[in-house]
This record gives sequence, structure tokens and C-alpha cells, in this order.
Amino acid sequence: MASHAFDLTGRTALVTGASSGLGAHFARTLADAGARVVVTARRIDRLESLVSELQARGCQALAIPMDVTEADSVNAAFDQAEQQWGIIDILVNNAGIGDPVMFLNMTEGNWRSMLSTNLDGAWRVAHRASLAMARAGRGGSIVNIASILGLRVGTALSHYAVAKAGVVQLTKAMALELARNDIRVNAIAPGYFRTEMNTDYFDTQQGQDYIRSKVPMRRLGQLEELDGPLLLLASEAGSFITGTIINVDGGHLSNSL
Repeated sequence: MASHAFDLTGRTALVTGASSGLGAHFARTLADAGARVVVTARRIDRLESLVSELQARGCQALAIPMDVTEADSVNAAFDQAEQQWGIIDILVNNAGIGDPVMFLNMTEGNWRSMLSTNLDGAWRVAHRASLAMARAGRGGSIVNIASILGLRVGTALSHYAVAKAGVVQLTKAMALELARNDIRVNAIAPGYFRTEMNTDYFDTQQGQDYIRSKVPMRRLGQLEELDGPLLLLASEAGSFITGTIINVDGGHLSNSL
């Protein structure tokens, strides 16, 4: 397929949870592919730094604060983005938290906080985006960021696994209903990637031993290895793909039981 199929020139993308880690990387990838990028998160200072970086590279970028747990915040952010650049064509629904807690030590507060951000927030943002896309009548692409823990489970992460499993099923259900509106809905399920949140652990012997024993490729993923799946799902290159979950995990889900 010609490389222009991955070109996002003229498209507007919104990335949630873009203040660091995967979200910031996704914003850079979409901007480099030609999209105007709206970056959102609660930490506006981090967003403004990212926007300055992207603009220095000749990209169009806009920072808007958004708390995915608050409907008014989500609606206000979309309203501002639409006033600036029109309807969002591409949503990368990435905002989320991690909070390892053993099941017997878990409180209702731990549970509700996780579900409120990682599942309710994903629904809230996707619903607002898809309403606008459907009314505009020109289709769009929604990429939900799930996790391999939405497909299997891990110790001390029952609430996270349940939330991400919900994102997986939300993706499939949305894809079924929104296909008639030419809105494609897919998900990326990353395995373990090095980010500023986990680098200290994966630099320890324990962390390195875990990766070598659990991941068939015996290494962490690099953020750039998410670029291909993201651009495939966001662009016309993936025009007949919807309801799909792409695992990017070095074979982790296929490891021996």
C-alpha cells in the first residue's frame, strides 16, 4: 500500500492523557504524520511543554485541560477543540491510571477510582467524540488504549484488568454500532513498554528477570514500536479495520502457562 495511505494531513486528532508516557508519544507520532493534534490531560503545564516542542518541529498542536472523570470537563475540552479546529477526526482514548493493590487489601475507593478513570472515562470521551463524528457525517477513527491485562490477569491488578477488559468489550460494541456511521473503533493492547513511570522498576534485577521470564522476545517494548499499529488504525491504511484489538507485547500473551 502506498505510504500516502498513512498520511494524516488535514485531519484533527485528540489524544487524552497526553502529558507523559504513551499519550505524549502518540501525540508526537500523529503530528509527525501530518495531523493537527489536540493534547489533553489534567497537567496543563506538561501539555504546554509538549505543544511548544511540536510547534518547534513545524507541527500544529493545541493544549486543553481535561479530566476524563468529569463530564463537564470533557464536554468543555471538546467544545474548545471544535471551536478552534472543527470536529475531531481521530480520537486516541489513552487517559488512565495504575494503582497496584492486592485484592484482599483493596478498598472501594481503589476500585471506584480505577473504574472511574480507566473505564468510565474511556466511555465518556469516546461517547462525546462519536456523537460529534456521527452528526458531522464524515466518519472518523477511535483508537482506545486497552492493555494485555484486559485479556489476561496479573497479581495486584484485578481492578485494572477489569477496567481494561471493559475497554476491550466497549471497543467491539462501539465498532458494531458505529460502522453504519463510517466510524471505525479499534484498540491497541500494549504489553510492557519503558516509560518514565516504570523505568526504575525495570532497571532492577527483579524487573529484568520478570521480562526475561514472561516475554518471549525477552525485552521491553520501545515506544516507537507502537507507531505502526497507531497509524494503521488512525489512517486510511486501516479503512476496513474495525472492532479489532491489536496486541503489541513481544508475544507476552502467548507465553507458556
